[in-house]
Amino acid sequence: MRLRALLDTDALGLKLLGGEDELDRGVRGVMTTDLRDPSRYLSGGELVLTGLAWRRDAADSEPFVRILVQAGVAALAAGEAELGDVPEDLVVACARHRLPLFAVHESVAFATITEHVVRQVSGERAGDLAAVVDRHRRMMTSGPAGGGPDVVLDLLGSDLDLRAWVLSPTGRLIAAPKETAGARGTVPALDSAACARLAAEHLAAVRTGRRGPHRVVLDRTTYSLFPVRGSGHGPASDPDDPRATMLSDWLLAVEADAGDWAEERLDLLQGVTQLIAVERDRRDAARTVRRRLAQEVLELVQTGAAPAEIAARLRVAAPVLLPGLGTAPHWQVVVARVEWEDGRGDGGPVTQALLEEILVDPAATGPEPSDRIAVAHTGDEAVALVPLPSVADEHDTGGPGVPADALLESVRGPLTAGLDGDGRLTVGVSAAVHSAEGLRGALEEARHARRVAAARPGRVCAAGHQELASHVLLLPFVPDDVRRAFTARLLDPLREYDRRHRAELIPTLEAFLDCDGSWTRCATRLHLHVNTLRYRVGRIEQLTGRDLSRLEDKLDFFLALRMS
Repeated sequence: MRLRALLDTDALGLKLLGGEDELDRGVRGVMTTDLRDPSRYLSGGELVLTGLAWRRDAADSEPFVRILVQAGVAALAAGEAELGDVPEDLVVACARHRLPLFAVHESVAFATITEHVVRQVSGERAGDLAAVVDRHRRMMTSGPAGGGPDVVLDLLGSDLDLRAWVLSPTGRLIAAPKETAGARGTVPALDSAACARLAAEHLAAVRTGRRGPHRVVLDRTTYSLFPVRGSGHGPASDPDDPRATMLSDWLLAVEADAGDWAEERLDLLQGVTQLIAVERDRRDAARTVRRRLAQEVLELVQTGAAPAEIAARLRVAAPVLLPGLGTAPHWQVVVARVEWEDGRGDGGPVTQALLEEILVDPAATGPEPSDRIAVAHTGDEAVALVPLPSVADEHDTGGPGVPADALLESVRGPLTAGLDGDGRLTVGVSAAVHSAEGLRGALEEARHARRVAAARPGRVCAAGHQELASHVLLLPFVPDDVRRAFTARLLDPLREYDRRHRAELIPTLEAFLDCDGSWTRCATRLHLHVNTLRYRVGRIEQLTGRDLSRLEDKLDFFLALRMS
């Protein structure tokens, strides 16, 4: 379609601010962004929609416009909802580079323009499919917050009899249709296990480069999975690398086999994912303030700023993260890192989006629960500042807040599928701190805990602050050659004996140490007679030359088992 056609469509409410001679340019797509440099997401011919959140002062307009022109975009449309009239410096920059510039009236949602362009450039649509998108547009623009992804799912169900759900990359339910009866009965709820399996299948498919939509069969039901790729996130350094966005993109799960669909129907579902992506981008943009607060606090902590300055910044953050609390809460620090097999980290932002998702209660639905989590990134790490509205007694060793051992429990399956053979996620959790003075120590504590997690096997690992007060803190830093020599000297004779005689000396040793050397408890656990247990322990001592009645030898065996 031509730019002129957009200007002639009264419902879009566009006002031309410059570039009248360029209105015959063709438009091949649309992208909404508030990134300072969106070039990695542009392929040319797009109408770029922006709310101007990237502009801090007049000097920002010139480089932003230059980037768009170099990417070959067709035109720029700036919303008036944020700043009122479009700034004059942006008008001048667009005129200098001959980039057509439109103003979008504050009463017009970007979703309206997106839907119009998607429908026009995608060719013919079946009548019922166009009706779904048109009704969705009206619903999304009916209020200041829009209808959200739930609306389009309801319309897909009522108009096309398609059951569909929007899931996060970890399998958390973002949006679901209402339980209304259709031609095939009432829409069933997807349980958490099914959501996790669908997310795992989606991540595995994206990781291996399979083209979507991805077909999955669960319990004799076929689903087609469509990625929901927003334009304001997906912050990897290589846009052609599927790892760039797979850990942060939502997905649309449709209960149908899209392999049998006509091109028009597939095209419509792709358009629907773009409409859902508009909502994703809007909510992602809403996190900007929280991310900025976290980034500012992190920079103050890392540069050794005065505690009073950090405390002042925390007082600013508290009402944003915990509205109505009244007083500044206690805080907890969580550090995470995604590292790929090729040895490079993701640069932080991918982990930032993933950590925001991980820290949400897995039982929570919808996008809003992450609205009280502030995550910054530095280097290859994401750092979360988690506010705690109340805290247990400071001498409570368990402590309040996010428990490391349960943090990854609900997301381990999907993330392991997404990272299998390609990367790892490691997470460290600090104890709660009671003042700004404790944040620097909490940050270091969380980083140490993450390194402990990194020394463990598995694709997805976490460690908490409690583990830093035990031998667990020391084990990751034992050199590999020392570790191998130590464990081989103690355990290889037992392994060889077990292999030849099926004697189960290693399991017996583990149980004996777990029972603190109690013959009765160990025999009961292993379902053995005490004399049989004494025979096995004697064989262990004979093969290794150690005495399991001595504390030093017990400790050596304990450490060898932990390091093996």
